[in-house]
Amino acid sequence: MSASYEIHGPVAVITLNNPPVNGLGHDTRLGVAEGLERAQADENVKAIVITGAGKAFSGGADIKEFGTPKALAEPNLLSLIRLVELCSKPVVAAVHGVCMGGGLELALGCHYRVATPGANVALPEVKIGLIPGAGGTQRLSRVLGVETALNMIVSGDPVKSELLAMQPGQKLFDKLITEGELLAGAIAFATEVADKRPLSLVRDMKVTHPNPDAYFQFARNTVKAMAKNFPAPAKCVDAVEASLKRKFDDGMAYERELFVGLMMTPECKALRHAFFAERAASKIPDVPEDTPLREVKKVAIIGAGTMGGGIAMNFLSAGVPVVMLEMKPEALERGVATIRKNYEAQVKKGKLKAEKYEGQMALLGTTLDYAAIGDADMVIEAVFEDMEVKKEVFQKLDEVMKPGAILATNTSTLDVDRIAAFTKRPQDVIGTHFFSPANVMKLLEVVRGGKTAKDVLATVMALGKKIRKTCVVSGVCDGFIGNRMIEQYSRQAGFLLEEGCTPQQVDKAVEKFGFAMGPFRMGDLAGNDVGWYIRKRRYVEKPNLRYSKTADLLCELGRFGQKTGAGWYDYQAGKRDAIPSPVVEKMIVDHRAAMGITPRKISDEEIVHRLVFALVNEGARLLEEGIALRASDIDMVYLTGYGFPLHRGGPMCYADTYGLYNVMQAMKRFAQNPNDDASFWEPAPLIRKLVAEGKSFS
Repeated sequence: MSASYEIHGPVAVITLNNPPVNGLGHDTRLGVAEGLERAQADENVKAIVITGAGKAFSGGADIKEFGTPKALAEPNLLSLIRLVELCSKPVVAAVHGVCMGGGLELALGCHYRVATPGANVALPEVKIGLIPGAGGTQRLSRVLGVETALNMIVSGDPVKSELLAMQPGQKLFDKLITEGELLAGAIAFATEVADKRPLSLVRDMKVTHPNPDAYFQFARNTVKAMAKNFPAPAKCVDAVEASLKRKFDDGMAYERELFVGLMMTPECKALRHAFFAERAASKIPDVPEDTPLREVKKVAIIGAGTMGGGIAMNFLSAGVPVVMLEMKPEALERGVATIRKNYEAQVKKGKLKAEKYEGQMALLGTTLDYAAIGDADMVIEAVFEDMEVKKEVFQKLDEVMKPGAILATNTSTLDVDRIAAFTKRPQDVIGTHFFSPANVMKLLEVVRGGKTAKDVLATVMALGKKIRKTCVVSGVCDGFIGNRMIEQYSRQAGFLLEEGCTPQQVDKAVEKFGFAMGPFRMGDLAGNDVGWYIRKRRYVEKPNLRYSKTADLLCELGRFGQKTGAGWYDYQAGKRDAIPSPVVEKMIVDHRAAMGITPRKISDEEIVHRLVFALVNEGARLLEEGIALRASDIDMVYLTGYGFPLHRGGPMCYADTYGLYNVMQAMKRFAQNPNDDASFWEPAPLIRKLVAEGKSFS
């Protein structure tokens, strides 16, 4: 049983005990229900306290039961809360640590609530495409008022318990336990209220607002603008409005109707997929969770450029001392100045306190001498993307770094095994592919070399979590997961230009689908010369791989993107607005004529599916080769590193939603296009296998 029962004088204490956050799984719900019945039957028990073991009251539903019959098995959460309400003896929720989702709904069903200061309170269901489904929208507005409740429900963000206690018109908590242990305080409070009647029920409280129609219209307009691709926020408004305009039981029925309807939407499925995918990404089948970690108390970074400085900020912000190495003093000065500028911008915006900023900068050291970094526990190389340059750096690191130090390369495409071979300790070498800007982007591709030690991999994964990155493990191949796939996406974008599209047409179609930006705006932001450098290498290594020549022609004109004021688009000084370029349009038209291609009209659907299904086909090959561990890992790479629309769930999730049979048929159609690459559109064997078996990636 995941709930314990104890007697403390006249008070029965029911403790949720389902680590790590006391999820309200079936066993836990059953334990609470049995505890309530036991307390009811004991005439010596005058009151009941429900609390949580460890560091949480309850984080809500048990994610291990999502989508299984146990999630709805009786007593389900609605039944349990009603059992609490109908209890003839006062039930007190003693809240600490985390009180979220179903945990908060359970607390709202209790007759009283006490809490420690600093507890995180939230109804975060909107973050997985749902609304609260066990009375949260109906009860929270009764204790906090419509506006505070709706803000919490629509955002899903946690609020500290002390902000929700004893405020005028807001009384989520009847008492804050500021002295002594929570349980002792809760038992004392329960003893005080043991004889009070009638018992207070949140459901009986009235909901009021001075101008409800205007307020709810304002709320609808706001969420429509902020969450246009997600239906759940608007349904939150509808449900909270029902708490004011309908009787409680009618409001509950309406909430449930909305909850069930949202559960079946593709957006909800995508968000739930992303929720589970993020958790799955941290699990590596052959690396046990209890693998001993190497100690990382100091990090060295080779290179103080944009990437090196951004990487340094991650560690400084996490309280880890950093020493940056460069070859020239002026490069170090520029790097430190950029870090200061970035932190100062956060201070100005109120995102960082001045004293914390100074503390973080105090952790930063600089050097021009490799010998000065030898005592670091981990070193991350962030130099120019050239194998000879990497070779020189790693041979030097092999000489100076202490035994057991982790040697990491920030390469985005190069062979980590070759880099490891430049050292006498390949077991200590790993790839840490940060995404630019490294201090902002959430993704960290952790590249596992053929000889990378398990404890090195486990340590880097844990360190990634410490610096607040979503870590995804990749095997070694050219481009790893993200860049290997994006190359196929970019190739298709180039072919579309040759066949009749303009850069702005392609970008608009993809952005309408939900991408943060289209391939040509992305190229201008990243620097078109970066892709040019990679293509030159490809022409030597893979002479049979065909590319559109439009991108090379663009670079030959010196149009490298925003940094030069001209790329696929024109840019005005100091602005990032992408302005269609007559020069680029003429270049494309002339190139088509030279190739003898008659332009055709191309639909937005074809544009989107050629780009997205190119990702899917290459992703399937990565799975077959074992480069990616699971399809959901690929989705996490694209959701957190490449601006793929969250409401689509990632390329592999979108393919599942669209139907793999339909995806395969589209690929066969694309292969018939004489101006495309027919060999690429041969569906990956994994796709053929899954279609034949009636299965999906997930």
